[in-house]
Amino acid sequence: MKLNLLFLFIFYSTILAAQEVRLTKGDITGTITTTDGNSAQGVTVKLKELKKTALAGPGGKFELKNLPFGKYTLEVVMVGFDGLTETVEISPENPLVHLELQLNYSSQKLDEVIISTGGNRFAKKESDDVSKMPLKNMENAQVYSIVSKELMKEQVVTDYNSAFKNVPGAGIAEVRNQGRTTSMSRGFPTPQLVRNGVGSFTYNTIDPANLERIEVIKGPSATLFGSTISSFGGLFNRVTKKPFDSFKGEISYSAASWDLNRLTADINTPLNAEKTVLFRINTALHSERSFQDAGFNKSYLIAPSFSYKVNDRLTLMLDVELGGAKGTSPTRLSPYISKDLAKPAKATSIKDMGIPYDLSFANNTVNYTGQQYNIFAQAKYKISEAWNSQTIISRTRSSSEGYTVALTALTDSTLRQAVTNQESPFYGTDIQQNFIGDFKIGQMRNRVVTGFDFYSLRATRNDATVNMPAINYRKPGAAYNNFNIAKVAPLFNSATFLNFVSNNERTYSAYVSDVLNVTDQLLVMGGVRVDRYINKGSYYANRDSTVGNFNQTAISPRFGLVYQLVKEKLAVFGNYMNGFNNVSGSDFNGNTFKPNQANQFEGGVKLDLNKISATLSYYDIKVSNMTRPDLEHTEGSFLIQDGTQLSKGFEAEIIANPVPGLNIVAGYTYNNSKYAKASVDVEGLRPATAGSPTTANIWVSYRIISGAAQGLGVGIGGIYGSEYNQINTHTFKFSIPSYTVLDASVFYDQPRFRIGMKIDNLTNEKYWSYRLAAQNPTKVTGNVTFKF
Repeated sequence: MKLNLLFLFIFYSTILAAQEVRLTKGDITGTITTTDGNSAQGVTVKLKELKKTALAGPGGKFELKNLPFGKYTLEVVMVGFDGLTETVEISPENPLVHLELQLNYSSQKLDEVIISTGGNRFAKKESDDVSKMPLKNMENAQVYSIVSKELMKEQVVTDYNSAFKNVPGAGIAEVRNQGRTTSMSRGFPTPQLVRNGVGSFTYNTIDPANLERIEVIKGPSATLFGSTISSFGGLFNRVTKKPFDSFKGEISYSAASWDLNRLTADINTPLNAEKTVLFRINTALHSERSFQDAGFNKSYLIAPSFSYKVNDRLTLMLDVELGGAKGTSPTRLSPYISKDLAKPAKATSIKDMGIPYDLSFANNTVNYTGQQYNIFAQAKYKISEAWNSQTIISRTRSSSEGYTVALTALTDSTLRQAVTNQESPFYGTDIQQNFIGDFKIGQMRNRVVTGFDFYSLRATRNDATVNMPAINYRKPGAAYNNFNIAKVAPLFNSATFLNFVSNNERTYSAYVSDVLNVTDQLLVMGGVRVDRYINKGSYYANRDSTVGNFNQTAISPRFGLVYQLVKEKLAVFGNYMNGFNNVSGSDFNGNTFKPNQANQFEGGVKLDLNKISATLSYYDIKVSNMTRPDLEHTEGSFLIQDGTQLSKGFEAEIIANPVPGLNIVAGYTYNNSKYAKASVDVEGLRPATAGSPTTANIWVSYRIISGAAQGLGVGIGGIYGSEYNQINTHTFKFSIPSYTVLDASVFYDQPRFRIGMKIDNLTNEKYWSYRLAAQNPTKVTGNVTFKF
């Protein structure tokens, strides 16, 4: 009996003690952002009375736990800048205090804070463009990746395509004529058509000098962005640098192998004492030759941007990019395919061809010039506490004039050069009106975007093509020198030039999307878009006739679900997303073709802790309404619209900061694509355009964050792509081998200067793009940057 009484006494004493702790202690949590809308990662939060500190992690989130009840002074401290203070009281009535703090500083200054504290430098995933509304990564049912300017600086990136080494699944860029690029996303070629969240195609070389970050949005995204600027695999959004409210600038020079000379400048300043008018300009001069015997690229960029805060409600912005380039066209090689099945081609891979790696089969006198402008004007207006208006006008012009070259293998040992003399301008307009709301209906929070979009693209072509004599590509001899402008130009005197309107299309769209907080941890997303597509066809002036004009209407829904198992730290998600692609023509019976439809189902996990951020997902994409040859009506080359393509896969991305100063960015993708119902020669096979089934990327860097060597760092990483077929039919396959490319860098970063050196392709790997363009051997780049 005494033992039982003793046990009961101890038991109830323990419960009372636990209740006492619970009733006398509480927590402070919060999120810190900047006035330009970015999360304030790396900022120190101090509790003055208890001398406790916390470091804001990804998303600007911080925690101070098990604090005795009472009043406290919370100090937000940034190295080298004035901070802010907040008075907080924890009481029995309010034991859990959550703060939303905003610093009157831009993300530009916060970069220095993260560097000095050794925080997770590359985990900045907040974006207003991905969902066309402010939405945190942990609240978003869609998968996306970010390549920040900080990562590009650390890797001494001097060309746009090198930044995509950090994108899971992107592979080696396919560089087309005029320098425009296409990368892979979930087994689909994806061009560069989006800038600051709206259509702003670039058919010329893109210079990275004006990039704040690259946002890679995964999966069919037609609901919010439309089909004309996204692929079934996703889209790439180039976010440009914007003005901020203090004077700051840097001038940078890079030099590298093959006579690279690159000079850039980034200068920002307020234009009035009130700091309501802001100005920033980025410029670049770039000159580089190929590692091969011929080939070069010279370009310039001028990118001014203005911001004017008219009043507390209205802010205007004008963002401009003006650029030009001159160079030789990128390599484009078509392998030999024998028409005689009894004598198939001997070469079934680019290695088998035996084409010399360092020969271009080009000539520097056979070149082209390109021009590009992008104009982005935006008006943001605060209608009320719950609603904001965003009006955007984007205008684009891309053009090229001169000579481009294509190589075609004619036999197992010969090829010929086909030269096109062209004049080809593209004109684009995107006008978009968005209304963005954040309000509650009952206890449920709604974040809504509804918008209207007008997009047009018009292009003309005036070109002719001539073929040069065949040469032995294994041992070209003296014939190799016969390819130059003096020999090529006269051939166009008798060539037939074709002058026509190649693109003339418009799209009128309306869309709505809502993210609903059913509870603090359960979020449901739904949206729909209606597109009216008008293609006026190709107009041939010499015949006064139009070919291929048609109109189509498409509806694109999307749904998503996020459940945060641990609020703002661990979430499971699922989504259904739709994309479509307009298709011209009709079948044998005269039925007009419908748009292709891509439907994606995806599920996965997102993790967002101070030390690690990760996304793991599995997706299943089915493309229907694809056209294929009509085997019952072969006499007229008719098509039938019942084809299907499948794309399934797994993606993983990890961004980690396990110890101060150490940062890791890694990705892995596996993609299984195939034609489930298609032309008999490809049915059941992987599309040749789907790229490597397996890819991986990693970048590991360490920076000393204290002591005499503070700012000194090293980085190492690489990319891998498995073998795939550039031609993949049941009768002939032509493969591109797997590749593993390793890079390394060393840098010394200080408040007033930065010195860096990068070695690309440490092992001198030979590897090729989809267009069979040989990629750079070992390349050494040095950089020095002066900051002020």
